Amino acid sequence: MSPAEFHGKHITVAGLGVSGVSAARALAGLGARVTVVDGGDGPALRERARVLTDQGVAVRLGDADTLPEGTDLVVTSPGWKPESPLFAAAAEAGVDVVGDVEIAWRLRGEDAAPWLAVTGTNGKTTTVQMLASILEAAGLRTAAVGNIGTPIIDVVLGDQPHDVLAVELSSYQLHWAPSLRAHSAAVLNVAPDHLDWHGSMRAYAADKGRIYEGNTVACVYNVEDPRTEHLVREADVEEGCRAIGFTLGAPGPSMLGVVEGLLVDRAFVENRQQQAQELAEVADIAPSAGPAAPHNIANALAAAALARAFGVPPEAVRDGLRAFRPDAHRIAHVAEVDDVVYVDDSKATNPHAAQASLATYESIVWIAGGLAKGATFDELVTASAKRLRGVVLIGADRALIREALARHAPDVPVVDLDRTDTGAMAAAVREAARLAGPGDTVLMAPACASMDMFTNYNKRGEAFAEAVRALETGRGADE
Repeated sequence: MSPAEFHGKHITVAGLGVSGVSAARALAGLGARVTVVDGGDGPALRERARVLTDQGVAVRLGDADTLPEGTDLVVTSPGWKPESPLFAAAAEAGVDVVGDVEIAWRLRGEDAAPWLAVTGTNGKTTTVQMLASILEAAGLRTAAVGNIGTPIIDVVLGDQPHDVLAVELSSYQLHWAPSLRAHSAAVLNVAPDHLDWHGSMRAYAADKGRIYEGNTVACVYNVEDPRTEHLVREADVEEGCRAIGFTLGAPGPSMLGVVEGLLVDRAFVENRQQQAQELAEVADIAPSAGPAAPHNIANALAAAALARAFGVPPEAVRDGLRAFRPDAHRIAHVAEVDDVVYVDDSKATNPHAAQASLATYESIVWIAGGLAKGATFDELVTASAKRLRGVVLIGADRALIREALARHAPDVPVVDLDRTDTGAMAAAVREAARLAGPGDTVLMAPACASMDMFTNYNKRGEAFAEAVRALETGRGADE
């Protein structure tokens, strides 16, 4: 669909968040008649509505269920559930529902930059940022876009030229993007998450697998996660598209992996049966952040595979990984106090992410808890029990973790803080410091979402760091 085909269409945009505002502005700029609906109300939404109204967009607050009369297309924000009444009304009226990623894909010009796409339960943002760093090291004009924070419609319609885009896609976005066809794509891992939205693990995995549909060069999968390879096998791809695995072990043909501290490529070499190309040292992965955790080595391999699929030379992989700087609250070293290291992994918002974080350290006092989002914790606790010196629990659903600990790690001391206020983090750090001994790591990897106590995981991580700094200066974490 060309931009001209939106002219005069009556398009309803669901949601007044970042992607909704971006879609509304873009579509109005193309001559569409746009109405934004949102079930909320309040000062912040009213201000966004005022700005959009000044740009010719109609906004309806407080009613997100009724389909505006004459709607030709509904564009949804990622978080809206498929069973929302607005979408039921659209289906009854024969009106398609798509997401902002789908609109961006339809708006691409003939000479548009190819997409290298990444999804997975965990590691998406880090991998996309690594990929963008590698592409930049190769001298390519690129941007990290999509679920990473920069609305992809803004990039597609922007004046800045790109050679290739590094695109992070959530399962929500993929659900609403039926036409997407990437140059190459990766599914990093698939573990239970957002099941309250998707309805089942099967549906969640299927939406992740949409990223492979129509790939032209490479479908990158995680050798250690058979579900990702299964999704490749199920995908309908262009002829000649290859399945490329990545592994923390020695790679077989058509894989990238690790050999004696080196990242090596046996996929994009002339004789992959007998040859391997050195790409980088494990120590090259964000060296300023300290030793690379296993899951970040996996992320680096996935990023390298996508870059190599695009023809990036080996030295650019090395240089890009060296230049990469991870975002805050991702296994971030905060301080060392009395020979105890304090680490902030507030971004570990589900059990799969927390398990990867816990696997990085040998002797841990674990701070955990928050909103479980329907998750269970038995597998996480079983896998991590031998590393736990103690546990401090906070948040609304902490009982679920406490019960899993009682079943699978009954000898581990547990402090259950019956608090969900933001000040609970200071108390949690104080209790963790009491449980920890020299050589231990106090790891805040909650395995849960933050919204029961904090605005977002960033605020949670900041509260943890502030409490640790209070310990460091001798003021006490509860002051």
